[in-house]
Amino acid sequence: MKTILITGTSSGIGRAAAMRFQQAGWNVAATMRSPDGETELQKLENTAVLALDVTDPASIQAAVAATLERFGELDVLLNNAGYGLVGPVEAVAPMALERQFATNVYGPVHLIQACLPHFRERKQGVVINVSSIGGLLVLPFNAIYHGTKYAIEGISEAMALELAPLGIRVKIVEPGGVRTDFAGRSLEIAHKEGLHAYDTAIQHVMEVFAAPDRAGAYSEAADIAEVIFTAATDGTDRLRYLAGQDAAAMFDRRSKMSDEDYRDYAIGLFRLAEAS
Repeated sequence: MKTILITGTSSGIGRAAAMRFQQAGWNVAATMRSPDGETELQKLENTAVLALDVTDPASIQAAVAATLERFGELDVLLNNAGYGLVGPVEAVAPMALERQFATNVYGPVHLIQACLPHFRERKQGVVINVSSIGGLLVLPFNAIYHGTKYAIEGISEAMALELAPLGIRVKIVEPGGVRTDFAGRSLEIAHKEGLHAYDTAIQHVMEVFAAPDRAGAYSEAADIAEVIFTAATDGTDRLRYLAGQDAAAMFDRRSKMSDEDYRDYAIGLFRLAEAS
């Protein structure tokens, strides 16, 4: 029986992934910052609900050790925990910048470092990093979030080269919009007192994001979990897995444009020229 360790299983994609792997007969280490009060996952067979704060290296080491003690081995690490920081770069406070990278970049790297000795000893293992379509293209007022996802893309692709000779695969899953609470509990808005230069532009951007037809193309968390399950089990050296029809459409459009053409397209789409 194979074992997977998943971060961020309190809701959304992480929770759906935990249930998908458990239903497929896997051992699941379902981790979250605050497991107290978690009841649904606790009831599942072959599932260990563990405390893990991805910004705390000691917590990471403890969760990996607990996984190995409970199940004896680890086959797949799924780095899923993360959140979005939105707003003008000018408004991002130093602590918010640090927290965004600590959660979305440093945490996954620390987890990978904690799991690699076990993977190397067994000469096998799969690392799956949940990135985003936002790791392949950009949208206004998401600069810091994009920075973390572009970082995960680069780290993953380079790491795949160095780990391939050791029998360890690296995969990147890139969801588009997902019908989860990401825009609620998993979203932080940067704000700076007295800064209003971007107000009109932000309003235009939010109008586009809030359009009903846009949300209609979003995926369910279970759909993304299915892509993750494929990445974990297909046995291939494939690196990237676009997840969701909107992600595929956005990437196809971006790939056909020059940087300048995409800039003009985005400025027009979000009516940014009207906000000057």
